[in-house]
Amino acid sequence: MAGRNGRTVRDLRRGNRTAVLQRLYFDGPLSRFELGPATGLSSGSVSNVVAELIADGLVEEAGSVDSDGGRPRILLRVAPGSGHMVGVDVGETRVRIGLFDLTLTELARAERPLAQARYEVDGIVGHVRDGVAEVLEGAGIGPERLLGVGIGVPGIVEHTPRTGAVVHGQTIGWDAVPLERLLRDGSRLPDDVPYFIDNGARTLGQAEMWFGGGRGARSAIVVLFGSGVGACLVAPEVEQGRAVEWGHLTVRVRGRRCRCGALGCLEAYAGAEALLERWREEGGGSVPEDADEETALAAMLAGAYPAEGEAADSGALAVLEETAEYVGAGLSDLINLFQPERILIGGWAGLQLGTRFLPAVRRHAAAYALRHPARKVTVDLGRLGPDAVTVGAAILPLADFFARGGRRAEPAPEDPASARDDSLAERVAP
Repeated sequence: MAGRNGRTVRDLRRGNRTAVLQRLYFDGPLSRFELGPATGLSSGSVSNVVAELIADGLVEEAGSVDSDGGRPRILLRVAPGSGHMVGVDVGETRVRIGLFDLTLTELARAERPLAQARYEVDGIVGHVRDGVAEVLEGAGIGPERLLGVGIGVPGIVEHTPRTGAVVHGQTIGWDAVPLERLLRDGSRLPDDVPYFIDNGARTLGQAEMWFGGGRGARSAIVVLFGSGVGACLVAPEVEQGRAVEWGHLTVRVRGRRCRCGALGCLEAYAGAEALLERWREEGGGSVPEDADEETALAAMLAGAYPAEGEAADSGALAVLEETAEYVGAGLSDLINLFQPERILIGGWAGLQLGTRFLPAVRRHAAAYALRHPARKVTVDLGRLGPDAVTVGAAILPLADFFARGGRRAEPAPEDPASARDDSLAERVAP
């Protein structure tokens, strides 16, 4: 029966379960007494919901604390082993796969290095399939215990009724790749295990907002620097984050050609691939041709900032200083457009560039941005390290699980795109 606002009793029960699970997850262990004010539920509702969640194996006791003159209060927490998720990062140099329990403790991991033809579709699909099987076997977890597989990919992701998630990755040569269908074809996972495929910058943003430098902010932009450049916007109107193709803002008319084919994109100056190419044009780079980008960028940084007593590579230093200005100018566009509280820089290249690079980026961002929003924003490095995209990918099925009140996803309806959109809209950020 639906009430005046259209919500049924089932909707209310699911919402109550979601509220209790989330507060225990982010703020627990908590007692039943503390859960009332934390969730806004009555003591009777808290007792009923907790009893259900304990019966379902989702919540367990976690010790007790003394109360003022009364009986000790039992503390409750989310049971770590009550669910498992796989997170996959389809990165520039490797595919990284992690298996996590419900508290996002990593139980197993696998990595598949990518060769020169790194984004060949069949190869990526094989790496993901084999990696998922490897981590499940390594941890002794049956696939029927999975809440889902989350995957972060480069490119724009759309969900279609017939094929599920489709990836448009112009910079990597993916034109409407039906990734979800390809993964399901020949998969060793049961058909009812859901896939959650999204842009890698958004999965990075999800991780930083839940557990990293974005926690507690009402609005933030999380930037991913790798071979290319992307960003995720999180604001009250887009609480779950929206991938932004920031790397393809034009920063120089008739400038360098980008991997997307256009001229003057930010990615053509700030992405690691372009940065290393510009260094070679300056005559630098005594790095073997077959070295991967992470190794080459580390060598570039060592040349620009050498040990005491050694001569600096002037070409590397000049390229990095110019790159800092382009990045700062690109951040100023985000500051002026969205006026965020925080900007966090992550991704393997962003973390490698690190603290030496950051002061110049902040200086240029402030110089190019409007003064009022520039005074209110902080620009820092992300806190979760190189595994952030993998963790964020694992959060996608976890967030869906919470939105369902701790119930597993049901078999997909006729229009899986509509169902996916509904579940995303229901998720509540911490």
